[in-house]
Amino acid sequence: MKIDVLKSDGSKLANPLELDAGIFGIEPNDHCIAMAVKAEMANIRQGTHKAKTRGEVRGGGRKPWRQKGRGTARSGSSRSPVWVGGGKAFGPTPRSYKLKLNRKVKKLARKSALSYKVKNENLMIVDTLSMESAKTKDFVAVLKSLGLQDKKLTVLVNELGENLYLASRNVPNVFVMETQYASTYDIMDCEVLVIDQASVETFNTLLEI
Repeated sequence: MKIDVLKSDGSKLANPLELDAGIFGIEPNDHCIAMAVKAEMANIRQGTHKAKTRGEVRGGGRKPWRQKGRGTARSGSSRSPVWVGGGKAFGPTPRSYKLKLNRKVKKLARKSALSYKVKNENLMIVDTLSMESAKTKDFVAVLKSLGLQDKKLTVLVNELGENLYLASRNVPNVFVMETQYASTYDIMDCEVLVIDQASVETFNTLLEI
């Protein structure tokens, strides 16, 4: 399967690029994509939530009133969960939300995400995405040349140079990162996936069977 390669000015290179059908042209596995995204979202949770129980709230050591004779409900502590200022019954405690996926499932999920982008014609390959300056307006000009100025983008480059990082970091709805660190969520969470030509070989190496 072949795909056109664009220059930063929007023109096409003479020779299209041959994509590995085993990575960019498989039948997408929706279940693997869902599991990979769920695991990534769970793994970034800190899990530091905490609510104090009745044994941890300050005070409440003395019985508020005598057991009988007042005509009111008995009470043993002013820090009971039913009292204002009391502890929390069955409140959250610190825990880990980490989910583990098999390596083959992770690879299949990324292959499926890439295949979806190719299938829906939402993958764009640019010969190179290096920037000569760190000016945001220069990076925006490149996006306009490619017809991507109003799109939500994930831009993957083989090596993220400082100029490209500085020029792109303030552009809304544009996320630039190195290809080797791209997850299934990064690939799916965009309207158009933009990668440089060197990243294709990186994917071939990372996702080979």
